[in-house]
Amino acid sequence: MEDEKKKPNPVNYGKLAFHYLISNAMYLVLVPLIAILFSTTHLSEEGNFVHYYNHELNLVSATACIAVTVFLVALYFMCRPRQVYLLDFACYKPDKTQMCTKEFFLKRSELTGSFSEESMAFQRKIMERSGYGQKTYGSKSLMEIPGIMSVEEARKEAEMLIFGAVDELLAKTRVNVKDIGILIVNSSLFNPTPSLSAMVVHRYKLRGNVLSYSLGGMGCSAGLISLDLAKRLLQVEPNTYALIVSMEGMNLNWYGGNNRSMLITNCLFRLGAAAILLTNRVSDRGRSKYQLVHSLRTHMGADDKCYNCVLQKEDPEKRLGVQISKDLLSAAGEALKTHITTLGPLVLPISEQLLFLLNLVGRKVFNMRIQKYVPDFKMAFEHFCIHAGGRAVLDELEKNLGLTESHMEPSRMTLYRFGNTSSSSSWYVLAYCEAAGRIKRGDRVWQIAFGSGFKCNSAVWRALRTVDPAKDEHNPWTDEIDEFPVPVPDVASIVY
Repeated sequence: MEDEKKKPNPVNYGKLAFHYLISNAMYLVLVPLIAILFSTTHLSEEGNFVHYYNHELNLVSATACIAVTVFLVALYFMCRPRQVYLLDFACYKPDKTQMCTKEFFLKRSELTGSFSEESMAFQRKIMERSGYGQKTYGSKSLMEIPGIMSVEEARKEAEMLIFGAVDELLAKTRVNVKDIGILIVNSSLFNPTPSLSAMVVHRYKLRGNVLSYSLGGMGCSAGLISLDLAKRLLQVEPNTYALIVSMEGMNLNWYGGNNRSMLITNCLFRLGAAAILLTNRVSDRGRSKYQLVHSLRTHMGADDKCYNCVLQKEDPEKRLGVQISKDLLSAAGEALKTHITTLGPLVLPISEQLLFLLNLVGRKVFNMRIQKYVPDFKMAFEHFCIHAGGRAVLDELEKNLGLTESHMEPSRMTLYRFGNTSSSSSWYVLAYCEAAGRIKRGDRVWQIAFGSGFKCNSAVWRALRTVDPAKDEHNPWTDEIDEFPVPVPDVASIVY
């Protein structure tokens, strides 16, 4: 494993040279022109240069020029959107008593008596190929015998996840809760009354005029939807903080039937939650970790196949569950293609955009039989925080984006250690990058997630400082990062 880590990635030096040439074209052209201009300017006579400008400008024009410049600068600062900073974030790490090995999961499923032999064999096959380790976290109430499924238990589970993440975040940032002006909580399937956001307001005694929102039914990409909503609110609400909580409970989401497409969620989803604190206060920039550069959302819900690929429904026996169709990967591919078409011009260097344009013109205008050029997003980002939704999804993105094992390591290790924690998973991936000492000042980070609907959402960050993992005792990876990465077999046999 060490040899694989040290093995250098192949580098296309010709492509890099082209990238730097195009990126610095302005300087390469302007510097010689300025040199020529100065070399041909007759400055030998004392005062010629100054005399020329004194001759052309008078007091009135100079005053008008200064006034216009001041006005334009003031207008720019007044009209530009407020910058949004990520002060810090926290990922909840459940107690060790809630660890759920693959063998325990299958044995517990068998003891319910709800599943046929064929369904148990199917679940075993899913778990053997899941890419999961033996330390993911399950619902405490479901791990008991008999399991308890109720609104009361689901609420207790939500409180454990949400309060656990928020408590750690407040301990990190030491922000006064009365200064939080925006609150957004997202949970796809568990949405009680009072709402989850009201639960947070009540627990932490947030102020009466806090702008609170609860987002439901938006799937695994809801965390980045919450982020985009917070950004838009921060750009109109001055001098405040926005608290985001992304979580997904398991208690009421357990499926007890034998429909294979609805059994997948039982196998893959695990407990997790993340709390994020954003701010638009310029005074907080110095202690913030990241600056939000872009947030982007793509919705494919107009297409029937995309809309129906993740669907909550009842099976023929009227058992409620979430059906995942075989069209999921196809829908994800279409959503990704549409998404990066919009994102590319915002983040890719001009060299990559030029190569893409030349390829497009060659194929469409001149009918050249050349392979379609896929932009190299490794030119735009140092870190890729891909939602750990499943091994197949990660494999597909690795192939489509041309990423290396090193780029995929944080997402694969998150899937191995924590499983699919739904909307919070991309934050566990970013936490891995921080714990491994990967985040350096100026680094660009791409968070991307897929969700029901079907949606593809992403956020682009720029690191404002180098993150020292030794100073973050609340990182869920801190006490075990030295154990990673670990090899993950394609098939891990299970005996129970």
